[in-house]
Amino acid sequence: MFLVTGATGQIGKRIVRFLREDEQPTRAFVRLDSNYRDLEQRGAEIFIGDLTLEKDIAKACEGVRYVISAHGSGGKAQALDYRANIELIDHAKAQGVEHFVFISVLGAQRGYEDSPTFKAKREVEKYLQSSGLNYTILQPAGLASNLLPLAERFRDTGFYLIIGDPQNRTSIVSSDDVAKIAIKAATTEEAKNKTFPVGGPEILKREEIPEIFGRVFNREPLTVTVPLFLLDTVREGIGFFDPQTQKSLGTLRTLSANEFFCTEAEVNQVETTFNMKMESLESFTTRYLGT
Repeated sequence: MFLVTGATGQIGKRIVRFLREDEQPTRAFVRLDSNYRDLEQRGAEIFIGDLTLEKDIAKACEGVRYVISAHGSGGKAQALDYRANIELIDHAKAQGVEHFVFISVLGAQRGYEDSPTFKAKREVEKYLQSSGLNYTILQPAGLASNLLPLAERFRDTGFYLIIGDPQNRTSIVSSDDVAKIAIKAATTEEAKNKTFPVGGPEILKREEIPEIFGRVFNREPLTVTVPLFLLDTVREGIGFFDPQTQKSLGTLRTLSANEFFCTEAEVNQVETTFNMKMESLESFTTRYLGT
């Protein structure tokens, strides 16, 4: 039995879909107010719970062989990115789980103090590594599925917005590939107790993304670049009346100000370990939105 948290999220729903296509018994941890009908129709066992409640985490881990932690924070980094994962690790160990797969973020180890999410992911990585559980940590770069709404807007308008330096490099990774790797990691001996940066096959400058969309949709890009100081000004203004939102924007600021890409050697390591070829952003966008 696989337990998948964040089962209705960008990566989680793909993990559940691929597991069920392979007829693997799968428990999908979902919120009551989430859209989980498709997971249920695919034959997943639906576990309705709250990741901020330890009793729900303990119950979800019963009878499980593999855990894949794929949930996000929803703006609650301490409660969900950190505490929920710590308790998930503890209860997985207590239940004798064979392998724990944690989906972290590329650059978690860099010490970005402005991002609660990055800090939480790094602390969970360290806790998992010292837990005694067999584990695999995946550190994906930017997810291609997160760009689909921007691609749809580009398709309709040709407009694309960049916050920060358009020369900054990235390795946009197929969300389907991340899901497949997470599943394989649970049973791949070469992945045991290792950390893998996971990126797409190309190192792209951010200004190249609208050019890719332009090829997919056959239209000229209208790219607008917003300098970081404008984001900083907005954050500062928000901080006067909503300090929590100001903090949550720290992750956006971190992502906008820095480069997140995988080297050719890192991509080759993933492809070799998991016996697969990584999909390009152009291919992913064409599959989902191309005509």
